[in-house]
Formats: sequence, structure tokens, C-alpha cells
Amino acid sequence: MRDATHCTIHPAVDLTEFSSLTVPTYRASTIVFEDAEAYATRGERDLDSYMYGLYGTPTTKTLEAQITKLENGVRSVIVPSGQAGATIVFLSVLLPGETVLIPDSVYPPVLDFCVNYLQPRGIYHKIYQPDGTGIEDLIDPSVKLIWTETPGSTTMEFQDLWAIAALGKKYGILTGADNTWATPLHLKPLDLGIDFSMQALSKYAGGHSDLLLGSICVNDLELRKKLRDTMRMLGIGVSPDEVALVLRGIETMAVRLAHVEQVARNLAEELASRPDVGLVLHPALADFPQHALWKRDFSGASGVFSVVLTKSQEGNLEDGLNQLKVIAIGASWGGTRSLIAPMSVKKGRKFAKPEHQRTILRINVGLEDQEDLRSDLKTLFDILSR
Repeated sequence: MRDATHCTIHPAVDLTEFSSLTVPTYRASTIVFEDAEAYATRGERDLDSYMYGLYGTPTTKTLEAQITKLENGVRSVIVPSGQAGATIVFLSVLLPGETVLIPDSVYPPVLDFCVNYLQPRGIYHKIYQPDGTGIEDLIDPSVKLIWTETPGSTTMEFQDLWAIAALGKKYGILTGADNTWATPLHLKPLDLGIDFSMQALSKYAGGHSDLLLGSICVNDLELRKKLRDTMRMLGIGVSPDEVALVLRGIETMAVRLAHVEQVARNLAEELASRPDVGLVLHPALADFPQHALWKRDFSGASGVFSVVLTKSQEGNLEDGLNQLKVIAIGASWGGTRSLIAPMSVKKGRKFAKPEHQRTILRINVGLEDQEDLRSDLKTLFDILSR
């Protein structure tokens, strides 16, 4: 072979004595085959094999296997974001004329997808109470999926996954759960009978606010096939580089989650003890409305909780936020930095409680020193209560 060919074809090297603690980042669009027969029969390969880079590399499959172990599932797929996780589940099991049930507290982009994408295409949705009551009354022959988000976005309502899974089995309806808040370390929806467990890996698994990925785990190989077929037909894949970042971040997830859980509990308890703080929404607090349900199903909490402002505090919100020194103002959560985001559910909810008509501060606890966070929150609420 000549030099131009040597430049193009990499020589094989002996890997016999090489073993790395880190998972290699395999980047590939083209997958090559050992001979003509292997190429000709590539369509006969199963979903755990390799055919094309869009469908995964060993890097992707390593993360799929790791998520599957954590979820106590059978197979997982990796998707471009948490939102993609929800939409891919919906698209894989719903046909025109069918209906999905979603909680009133669902992640707003999921509601947007139902209203502005599915509904014009003849796929409908019904909204149930954020605590899960009244679901059975909404069931009719068109309902094919019950979607849950426990706890719900911002207002932190929990649904009884055991009961919802049992309803699904009773009526032959599939069930899914957004498990991003708890992660599989604190909740395993598949163990409770849920069919799809989805999480945004952008949050605690990635852990550093620098990537977008999601995962869906199932106990049924046929459901995995539906997910993979949907992704294949829509041309959906993920970058091995993003996957590598999650494989790095997930190594410290248990340690990070344990830390932020404890600090968030401490801060939530301190805020709840202040007479000028109206309502603290954290499931570990004894007076949280669904404390018993959380304690039954979850092994712990995450670092995200909410505080409902009083009407008088809302007028000082901008001044208070502008004085924060450590906590950053921003959406998302699960990274090393603490975040605070003023939220409003006035317009998007069907069953909003009166106290939820006010501004809600969603707080994500990061890895900063607890005393610095305490000082920042004290300054904030002192200003809010002037």
C-alpha cells in the first residue's frame, strides 16, 4: 500500500494488555462489516447488535446497560433529552383516535406537545388532578397511556404509582413515569409496575449542567422495540460525546445526590421555621400533604424543592434575587451550582390550588458550602419580607 492509503487506514494495535477505567468514546456514523455475508445479513441482527452509528456505539450501549441496572429493568434506550424521552414514549404507543392521560402538574413542554403536536394529528389528552385522584373516572376505550410525573413540576404533587400501575393493568393501559427528580437511586418505577421509566440525564446523572440527554427503561422487550423503531423512523440518535459525559457524571451521582438531599432538607426545614415564609414544598417535611406517600415509595429526596411566596413578598422579588451572591438565577437543576427560578402556574393549570396562584420559587441545591447557601437565602427572604 502507498502513503495515501497508509494515511487513510489506521493500523491495528494489540490491546491485550490494555484496560482502562474509563469507557472509550466510540464515534461512528459508519459501521463496517467483517465480510460480504455479514453485510448482506445485517438486517437480521437484533437490537443489541451494531448496524449503523445512529443506532448506537459501544459507548451508548454501556450507558444503556448502566441505566438498566439502576432502574431494575430489562432494556433502556438513550434519547436526546428528557423532553424527547416523554415524546418518544407517546409517539411509540399512541395512534390517531387514542388518548393519553397526563397530570395537571406535568412538565409544561409535555403539555405543549400534547396540545400543539399530538392533538392536531388526532391524538388526544385528558388532564387529571396532580395528586392522581380521579384518574379512573377519565378512562375510556381510547385511553392507551397514563403518564405520571412524581413529584410534579414546581408544585411538587406526588402520584400513587402503585395504584396507577394497578389501574393500567386492570384496563390494559400502558403507564409511564418521569423519574427525573428522584433518579433510580430513590425510586424505581418499574418495580412498582410502571411500564416506562424516563429520566432527563441532563440533571443528576450528567451532574454538571453541560449536556442534554435522556433515557427510557422498560421491562418488556416489545416495548423496547417500539421505542427503537420510533427513533429509527424519526432519525433520532445521540452523540457519543454527550454519552461519555454522562458516563463520567454518573460515577459521582450517588455521592452528589446524598449531599444535596441533606442540605436541601436542612434549608427547607429552616425556611419552614421562619414566620415570614408562607409555604415550603418539600416531601421530607412532616407537614407536607403527601409525606406518607413519599416515605412509602421513595428511599430519599433530591435537592429540588419549592417555596410559595406570600402576596406581599412578590413585590420585592426582583430586589431580592438581584442580591444573591452564590445561588444563580436559572432554570434546570441537578448540576453542581445552586439555582433559583421564579415560577408561575397561573395560566397552565386546570386544577391549581389557591396558594399556587402566587409566585413559586423553585430551589435547586448544588454543591456549595451549606453556610453560604443559608446566608444567601436569609438575605433573599429578609428582602422579600421588608
